[in-house]
Parts: sequence; C-alpha cells; structure tokens
Amino acid sequence: MKVQVKKLNPEVKLELAHKGDAGIDLYAAETIEILPGEIKLVKTGIKVAIPEGFEGQVRPKSGLALNKGITVLNTPGTIDSGYRGEIGVIIINHGKKKFTAEKKTKIAQLVFNKIELAEIEFVEELDDTSRGEGGFGSTGLKLND
Repeated sequence: MKVQVKKLNPEVKLELAHKGDAGIDLYAAETIEILPGEIKLVKTGIKVAIPEGFEGQVRPKSGLALNKGITVLNTPGTIDSGYRGEIGVIIINHGKKKFTAEKKTKIAQLVFNKIELAEIEFVEELDDTSRGEGGFGSTGLKLND
C-alpha cells in the first residue's frame, strides 16, 4: 500500500523507527506544553492521502504512556481515507508533571489498517446468540466467574 504524504514545512518528520514496525512515528510540529489533566491538540505538520478501503489509526507511544502519563485521548483516533487535512493528535496528560512536547518530539504513532465497508440493512429482529444482550461485565471479571 502506498500512502502519499504532504509536509506542511520542510522540518517535519515522519518515520518508521525499525524495519517491520507496525506504527510510523508521528512528531510534534510545534512546541506545546500540556499541564496535568489538560487536553491539547498537537499538530503534526503532515497531511496524508490514505487509499479507499484503508484507515489510519493514531495510537499512543508506550514509552510516553509509561514514563510520562501521556496518551492519545480518543485512541485509536481514526483518519478516514477521504480526509485531507493536517493530522492532529489529541493528547491528554494523566501524569503529575507538566509535559512539554518539543518540536520534533515523538507524540504518537500511525498504523494503517484494511477495513471492510459496511452495507447497512435495517431489520425488525436480530438473530439470537448465547450472549444475547449481556454486556458491561456480564461475563464476569475473574477467571472462574
């Protein structure tokens, strides 16, 4: 799959850290401070053209989550194939200290996935399953529940 990328300025970075990695690192295009409990949109300085039948998923960086309490708020954030605007990452600081994302700092990763396009059919009744309408913990929380 080929994805076209437009840089909004020549300093912008986008790279695969290691051959075989699922996620492409996204970098902050600006320096931004995020206080504990605060939510900010961090611009990446790139636009992408994702082929139809695919999506881009914006996901957190595990190192930022573990070491700083920084994560992507709507993870995974979906980038639809028809979107051509700048990619922004919605970051929340769950940590106890101010986090500064310096320009060119890794802030998230972008993973591409093939998707099935749904054909919606309205019906009067749905088929029954062993689970039925059970949800929100109905299967228990412990191994022997």
